[in-house]
Amino acid sequence: MPIKNRLAEMQDEIAGWRRHLHTIPELQFDLPQTTAFVEDRLREMGITDITPGIGRSGIVAVIEGKTNRSGKVIGLRADMDALPITEATGLDYASTHPGKMHACGHDGHTAMLLGAAKYLSETRNFDGKVVLIFQPAEEGGGGGREMVADGLMERWGIQEVYGMHNMPGTPVGSFHIRPGALLASADQFDIVLTGKGGHAAAPHEAIDTNLAAAHVLIALQSIASRNVDPLKQLVVSVCTLRSETEAHNVIPQTVLLRGTVRALEPEVRDLAQARLTRIATLTAEAYGCTAAVEYERGYPITMNSEANTDFAADIAEIVAGSVDRDTPPIMAGEDFSYMLEQRPGAYMFLGNGAGAHVHHPEYNFNDAAIPAGCSWFAEVVERRMPAA
Repeated sequence: MPIKNRLAEMQDEIAGWRRHLHTIPELQFDLPQTTAFVEDRLREMGITDITPGIGRSGIVAVIEGKTNRSGKVIGLRADMDALPITEATGLDYASTHPGKMHACGHDGHTAMLLGAAKYLSETRNFDGKVVLIFQPAEEGGGGGREMVADGLMERWGIQEVYGMHNMPGTPVGSFHIRPGALLASADQFDIVLTGKGGHAAAPHEAIDTNLAAAHVLIALQSIASRNVDPLKQLVVSVCTLRSETEAHNVIPQTVLLRGTVRALEPEVRDLAQARLTRIATLTAEAYGCTAAVEYERGYPITMNSEANTDFAADIAEIVAGSVDRDTPPIMAGEDFSYMLEQRPGAYMFLGNGAGAHVHHPEYNFNDAAIPAGCSWFAEVVERRMPAA
């Protein structure tokens, strides 16, 4: 059975939920309107086992099947937070919160999980429990990490966990996945170079931090090009280069370089951190400066377990008729990775069609993808925990 008839019938209702969420984007853990909306919809469905405040502002809700002889427990996760972007879509349901926008489709993810929840609460055609995970702060706040630290897996006995993200540029309702690394780790660094400030007309009396910073920036690119196996992937990006002055004739005392490191393998991640620190320190020293390096490890690699990936792909094939089982990994980060570190599971991409990419002020989630996404969530439950 492809798209479930009941979920196709509910498409307009679920799209209405999604569009309402789109009008009220909220950031990171500060989600009072969003969480209130989610809780209200769950209660309307007759779901009573609802626990708010997990991982600060996450919601966990449980639906029991007609029977629970199997003892199986599956977690389904959606993220709820938006981005600090000013919307430029011109939609009649555009953001009403200035400077905030659902520019990554989390409104769609939340709505699809609510749609699946309504279907599953009506039918309960499974043997076990499904745990609905509505997560805050995916966009840089580590909400997945916070929910895990709050005992998500242990308190609800979750045995495996599944999630999905929309993917612009792929056919609407198509599915894309791969075993192993699907998304990269996402680390960040600050390098502060200190020299000796002075007058631009007398550089010999100063220690030029700008010159040192320029050479550090260029040297950091040697990590990917000369230290890592060419068949492996690594991104080192310096995204900020800032001194303490904007004057035309002042050599600054300090310069800041700030950026990110992305890798798909733990050993490459370790190597990049070690090389970045050494290159920054020694290059700065060569130009008479000192370098203070702060390296912060962010989201881990999103690692799909092979068996669960095969299962998730099989479900996608049931829903859509076909599935891309070897989609290329991407170097963006995703904090569903914290949940996959704790339990086996899989993360899936759902086609969003043509249009602006995520994190763009003209992006919009495609409501035509809703039936496929909801059906995938529901089929995961019914096929993994078939009714006794």
